[in-house]
Amino acid sequence: MPIVTEEALEELSPFELSLFLEQKVHENNDERTTLLNAGRGNPNWTAPTPREAYFLLGQFAVQETLYDTEQLTGSMITEQEGREQRFLTFLAGHPGKGAAFLKKIWFSDNNYLGMPKNLWLTQIIDHIIGDNYPHPVRCLTACETPIKAYLNQELFADQAAPFDIFAVEGGTAGICYIFDTLIHNFLLKQGDKIALMLPTFAPYLEIPELPQYAFDVVKLQAKQTILEGKMSYQFPDSEINKLRDTSIKAVFVVNPSNPTANAICPSTIQLLKKIVKEDHPELMILTDDVYGTFVPEFRSLFAELPYNTTCIYSYSKYFGATGWRIGTIAVAKDNLFDDLITQLPEPLKTRLNARYASLASDPSTISFIDRIVADSRDIALNHAAGLSSPQQVMMTLFSLYSLLDEGQAYKQEVMTICHEREKLLFHTLGLEEPLKALDTAYYCEINFEEWTRKRYGAEFSNYLKNSWTVTKILTILAEKEKLMLLKANAFGSDEWSVRISLANLSTNQYAEVGQRIIHLIEDIRDEWLLTQQ
Repeated sequence: MPIVTEEALEELSPFELSLFLEQKVHENNDERTTLLNAGRGNPNWTAPTPREAYFLLGQFAVQETLYDTEQLTGSMITEQEGREQRFLTFLAGHPGKGAAFLKKIWFSDNNYLGMPKNLWLTQIIDHIIGDNYPHPVRCLTACETPIKAYLNQELFADQAAPFDIFAVEGGTAGICYIFDTLIHNFLLKQGDKIALMLPTFAPYLEIPELPQYAFDVVKLQAKQTILEGKMSYQFPDSEINKLRDTSIKAVFVVNPSNPTANAICPSTIQLLKKIVKEDHPELMILTDDVYGTFVPEFRSLFAELPYNTTCIYSYSKYFGATGWRIGTIAVAKDNLFDDLITQLPEPLKTRLNARYASLASDPSTISFIDRIVADSRDIALNHAAGLSSPQQVMMTLFSLYSLLDEGQAYKQEVMTICHEREKLLFHTLGLEEPLKALDTAYYCEINFEEWTRKRYGAEFSNYLKNSWTVTKILTILAEKEKLMLLKANAFGSDEWSVRISLANLSTNQYAEVGQRIIHLIEDIRDEWLLTQQ
């Protein structure tokens, strides 16, 4: 590895620094100490039951393509007599949690599927085979009802206004698609003023700086506060009140937050609703709710302000499915985005009609969410848009699983894992755990300056701040202690804050994470004390 100066390391993004340090640690491999990478956000759990069901369903689907034939080429899936009985016989011959899950769905009195189950079975095994282009391109009919039911239950508190969804390649694709369509439809233009609620997922800070956007960004900063006697990161009213400025076209938020891992408290949501109602009814809201399923009674901004809000959700974290690249965009059927397009000046509407002319005889009738779909394939390839059918089947099975009792038990287990890890880490570092009701415990943020001040005193903390940088500490932490953490300043956090993932190491390793942090800091302190004698 080439020599890199300290100055060059300071310029690296948190993710690039982490990759550099990981490579450096592996090149200087010391097998006596296990590398603990607590910078990664990839969970180390999976949801086995819906996956087992997925592969069973796929195996049955393959058998159906070979029904009544011994050729190497199978048929496409079509409606056939006796399929239901063959399916139930197949499940009986493959006992296990996956088969039991599929049978629960099949025999349930609830209309989880949104259509007659025989029709659903034919469609879903066709989709898992993947022998047809996805159609409808926005979301497959056999998948739409279960996915909506899951979102409504887990994110929208069963109170969502009627909404449409677009199945996408994870939350990152959703982010890119929405930004592009807002620009293409003149809802945002280069240089417009937008607000970001911080801390946030780092790309939300980086995307607005790209030349094609160059947005004027107003930052709304969450602060540590005491809520119900516990610590939480929340937005002061003074920050939320910045949204009364009607020159701010849109506000973007990750809720619950990354890396501070807190959901927005009810009083802040009520203030935001009041601002929208009284001062800024045309405020566009984009909420990324990927961590919502880690909060016991989560309620999305989409449920509170459906008319103004577009919601992004990814299945990646909760189900341990980062490799699947599956997520969704939700937009209310009655929404601000459609109305703003109809209010555009005639010259702009003429340009939009020309842009989408190949999709409809009257392009003005194309909804905002369908414009997102079309723009995702540069319009000309709209007919071949859409998330792959097998991916949508996986989304559907994850969703159906969560609607059952076992799925709710899975949720409790996942939340318990995260909070137990947080408890071990915080106990080791001598920190009080955050307010559990709003805390995902998926990540935590540690401010080194504040922590060292409380633990070792102001004089040493001041020395650390004046003579060291977080980058230097993380570099030596990786080299000497074999511990990887992530700088949090790129998320809009304090310069001295670091993000620790509570998702990707074994639970019993989180006390060790705290011990390695303490060991390094106390080594630095001991060296400093020698200079004070």
